[in-house]
Amino acid sequence: MDNLLSIVTFIPALAALILAVFLRGDDDAARKNAKWVALFATTVTFLVSLAIYAEFDPSDTGFQFVEEGEWLLGLKYKLGVDGISVLFVLLTTFIMPLTILASWDVTARVKEYMIAFLLLETLMLGVFMALDLVLFYLFFEGGLIPMFLIIGIWGGKNRIYASFKFFLYTFLGSVLMLVAMVAMFADAGTTDIVALMDHQFGSETFSVLGIQIVGGMQTLMFLAFFASFAVKMPMWPVHTWLPDAHVQAPTAGSVVLAAILLKMGGYGFLRFSLPMFPVGAELLTPLVLWMSAIAVVYTSLVALVQEDMKKLIAYSSVAHMGFVTMGIFAANQQGVDGAIFQMLSHGFISAALFLIVGVIYDRMHTRDIAAYGGLVNRMPAYALVFMLFTMANVGLPGTSGFVGEFLTMMGAFQVNTWVTAVAATGVIFSAGYALWLYRRVVFGDLVKESLKAITDMNLREKAVFAPLVVMTILLGVYPSLVTDIIGPSTAALVSNYDTSLAAAEAASQIASN
Repeated sequence: MDNLLSIVTFIPALAALILAVFLRGDDDAARKNAKWVALFATTVTFLVSLAIYAEFDPSDTGFQFVEEGEWLLGLKYKLGVDGISVLFVLLTTFIMPLTILASWDVTARVKEYMIAFLLLETLMLGVFMALDLVLFYLFFEGGLIPMFLIIGIWGGKNRIYASFKFFLYTFLGSVLMLVAMVAMFADAGTTDIVALMDHQFGSETFSVLGIQIVGGMQTLMFLAFFASFAVKMPMWPVHTWLPDAHVQAPTAGSVVLAAILLKMGGYGFLRFSLPMFPVGAELLTPLVLWMSAIAVVYTSLVALVQEDMKKLIAYSSVAHMGFVTMGIFAANQQGVDGAIFQMLSHGFISAALFLIVGVIYDRMHTRDIAAYGGLVNRMPAYALVFMLFTMANVGLPGTSGFVGEFLTMMGAFQVNTWVTAVAATGVIFSAGYALWLYRRVVFGDLVKESLKAITDMNLREKAVFAPLVVMTILLGVYPSLVTDIIGPSTAALVSNYDTSLAAAEAASQIASN
């Protein structure tokens, strides 16, 4: 089918337009219609995205389903997917219907709420499909606006502070990326991402204000893109916006933030930093690896002392993203495969954990760990689901969490054993905070009067968790479902990275002679 990527990308935006133009009123019927339209649109988007997956050829390491044309003001419109991006498209379309279903009890400004999520889906899909610098930047930055509104309008009591912190951190990081993009266009004469991946940017050392810039233009561009993607992931020490955003965001907002938006940073490293600026990446790899290891240990320790469930899971997300950056900058097959696998796995597990918090928050309107205890006595189904995703978050073999962490550490071990040894302690700490949380909330006697009338999950809530349970276990026991798709593309990425480094080194030796 022609224009399959555009169809998938813009179905949610079309549904948002229909809601904005045709839905009137704020009565129960209008609210219900808004929910059904959003659920229908996101479900259709997922089903159409399965056609991309069905027709995708993993052995082709280039971009497939490419669509190209002129856009506004002469800008290029170019979409395509490869083995690295196609699964992020599927993750996005898979998660979005679940977030709409999880938001079924929302009553405030329902039409606007659904429009925000639908527009956010279109913008997130665009990030993973864009093959033009300007188009990528528009999608990448555009996603800030719906999430800013979701946190700022439907969030908790400190939502304004959290939404502005989220927006300013991520936007300011991206300003440097925009400057680098202008420099890339000036140097290469194109904004086509495929062409830029083959372009050799300057790596000759030069001096600025008496400071020697080793790696030249590549180092500066790498740092500019790194500023944006590190904040987006987020990496330590620019992670502080994330716990605030998670705590204040509505449950569905936290799910999308953790499951999809954070992955844009990792995807950016794989799409831009490694293939386009290999010399800069190589020079700064030791720094990034140690930042990743520190992130794993430090944020795991911070998670141990949290009293708010959402904040604990938010810090857990930062720790797991540390494994991702460690795998990416190991720049070998196992590391990159593991990083992509970890991002996909974390998408399912973190989504489920935030939904788990949402289930009891909807009933008790508190996220304080101390307010709970003994829930297994009243909510056995909830306790079972909570246990599964706690174990997956720890990285229990047989769950998807194990495969990603194991592969990233295997890749990083080949590059730096000390970094891997430090990061491995984070696995122990993650077991500490995850099991501590589970024990305090679920086990023990049901002594609190406020909990004695609490009800177990209803059919809708179980329907939301069922696909996440299936994917977490399926990828844990059958990881080749992912690795077979991403393997050839990551192999090509690593091979091109090594080749580019060798070519730059040879050019440097010739220049020095």
